Amino acid sequence: MPESVIHLESLRKSYFLGRQELPVLKGIDLDIYRSEFVALMGPSGSGKSTLMNIIGCLDTLSSGTYLLNGKDVSKMQDNDLADIRNQEIGFVFQQFNLLPRLSAQENVALPLIYAGVPKKERNERALQMLEKVQLADRSHHKPNELSGGQIQRVAIARALINNPSIILADEPTGNLDSTTSVEIMKLLSDIHQQGNTVVLVTHEEDIAAYARRVVRLKDGQIESDQVRTEVHLPHLHN
Repeated sequence: MPESVIHLESLRKSYFLGRQELPVLKGIDLDIYRSEFVALMGPSGSGKSTLMNIIGCLDTLSSGTYLLNGKDVSKMQDNDLADIRNQEIGFVFQQFNLLPRLSAQENVALPLIYAGVPKKERNERALQMLEKVQLADRSHHKPNELSGGQIQRVAIARALINNPSIILADEPTGNLDSTTSVEIMKLLSDIHQQGNTVVLVTHEEDIAAYARRVVRLKDGQIESDQVRTEVHLPHLHN
């Protein structure tokens, strides 16, 4: 059996409005294995963003178990969670979340500052990552000098810099046109084929089509969990 990177058991999450409890996740059991490419889907309000935030250690669970690489995340304090986020998880967001005053190379190197890596090594590794996403020639450009697709490539390079256990991509093509979306999804597919575990949150079927496994949520529970035998990639539309 392949190694489980993410193990969720009886996971529940509620928010409170005054005394009223609003259950969002109602008992999620899920294993995501090393080198899988999984899409989390579901309508608005299904709980997929909450589940993403818990997997990414950006939010805590109300009850249940969450093991990330065998470590029990559910009982960790905030500063330990911050370390886990930096070491184990690479984030790719819809809004890119790059710092506008820093160059592409400096943005990619940011997680290494928190990890205490010396400057010379940071710059070398950041440049190598930009080469991986075919942007080495734009390393000194600031985000406002790059296209949307190039900015998202920088964000993907930054997500990969610490060699994380999982790449979490939250609607990574939400702000991109369809041609650029296909480019970004092909890049994520390549990254997955190099052995990375990728978890993608999307509400678009043609984006989810890149994943080998699709987990659908509805009303805070898993409605279906399907593994495809083969992946038919969408054609380019203009």
